[in-house]
Amino acid sequence: MSGLKRGGAAIVGAAESDLGKVAEEMSPIDLMAQGTQRALADCGASLKDVDGLFCATAQARLSVLAFAEYLGIQPAYIDSTIVGGSSFEYHVAHAVAALQLGLCNLAVVAYGSTQRSIGRRQASMREINPYETPFRPFMPSSAYALAASRHMHQYGTTREQLAAVAVAAREWALLNPVAWEKKPLTIQEVLNARMVSYPFTVRDICLVTDGGGAIVLASAERARSFKKQPVYVLGCGQGITHNAISSMPDLTVTAAVASGKEAYAMAKLGPADVDAVELYDAFTLNTMLFLEDLGFCKKGEGGAFVSDGRISPKGSLPVNTNGGGLSYCHPGMYGLFVLIEAVRQLRGECGSRQVKDCEVAIAHGNGGVLSSQSTVILGNQATV
Repeated sequence: MSGLKRGGAAIVGAAESDLGKVAEEMSPIDLMAQGTQRALADCGASLKDVDGLFCATAQARLSVLAFAEYLGIQPAYIDSTIVGGSSFEYHVAHAVAALQLGLCNLAVVAYGSTQRSIGRRQASMREINPYETPFRPFMPSSAYALAASRHMHQYGTTREQLAAVAVAAREWALLNPVAWEKKPLTIQEVLNARMVSYPFTVRDICLVTDGGGAIVLASAERARSFKKQPVYVLGCGQGITHNAISSMPDLTVTAAVASGKEAYAMAKLGPADVDAVELYDAFTLNTMLFLEDLGFCKKGEGGAFVSDGRISPKGSLPVNTNGGGLSYCHPGMYGLFVLIEAVRQLRGECGSRQVKDCEVAIAHGNGGVLSSQSTVILGNQATV
C-alpha cells in the first residue's frame, strides 16, 4: 500500500451493535445498520453524509447491495472484499485509498453476524476440499490445531503457554462491561476443559456469539470537524499465503510478517512504538503467532513471551484489551472489533481497562485458516 499517505485519513466514529445473543429475528444486515447508526452518532454525522460503503459477512452473498438497500442510500463507492476475518482491515486500506482519491468523502465499514442465534453450520457454508475433507477434519479448529501442534513440536511450546493466552484474555474481559465472559479463568481450567481438537480445549477457542459494528472514516482534513478526536490511519499492510491449511507454506509463519513490515514502513514506526496490541485471537495460538510475526518477540519465543502475565492487564504489553475473541465476543469474523477497540484505546475511552498514555495501537486481522493477514497501525493527534 505504498501509494497511501501516512495519516491521510482517520477513523472518526466507532461502535458495536448489540452483542452476545441478539433479539429474535434480527439479521446480519440489521446488526450492520445498528452499528452504523451508533457509529454515525458517535461522530455526529448522519446517514445522508455517507457516500462510501464497505461490508462483508458470511451470511449474505451480495452483502453490500443488501446493506445499501437497507439503509436507503446509493453510495458513490462500494466494496465487499471478503477474505475472512481480516476483511475489515483490508476495507480500511481500501477506504483510505478511496478517500485519498476523492472517490468518496465519508466511508462506513460495517459487519454483522447472527451465528449464535442461528447456529454455526447455518451461519457459514462448509466447502468441500478434495485434499482435506476425506480426512473429516473439524474445521476450522483442526486447521489451527495442526499449526499449534507444529509450533509445539518445533519450538517446545506447551499447552500451559497456550492456556496463558486465554487467561490473559479473560482478565481483560473482566474489565469490559459488554464482554460475554464474566467469570475468572485459570490455566488449569483451560487445560481441563473439553478437548475439541488437540492441543485445543474449548477454552483455547473463540466464543460463538452474535454481533456487529461499524467504523466511520474521513479524510484527515475533514476529520477534525467531527465531535470525537480523530484516530489517524498511520500504516496498512496485507498478505496472503494460502487458502487451505494443507497448502500453508510454513505452519508456524503467517503473512503477518509481510503485512506488518508494510504497515510499519508506511507508519514509520516499529513494534517498540506500539502502546496497545489488538490481535485476531480466534485461537490461543493466534496471539502467539502474531506477536512473533509482527515483531514483538522472535519466532518460536511466543510461548515464553506470553507466560507470567506479560500480556495481561498487569503485564508490560497490553494485548487484546477488550477480552478478544476468546472472552469478549466472536461473531464469525472478528476483524472489525480489533479496530473498534484500538480506536477507543487511542481516545482514552476504555475506563478500567484503559492503557495509560496510549498514542499508537496496532489492529491485526486474520482470515480463513491463517490464510489472509492485514495490519492497520493507528495513532492519535500526537502521532501526525
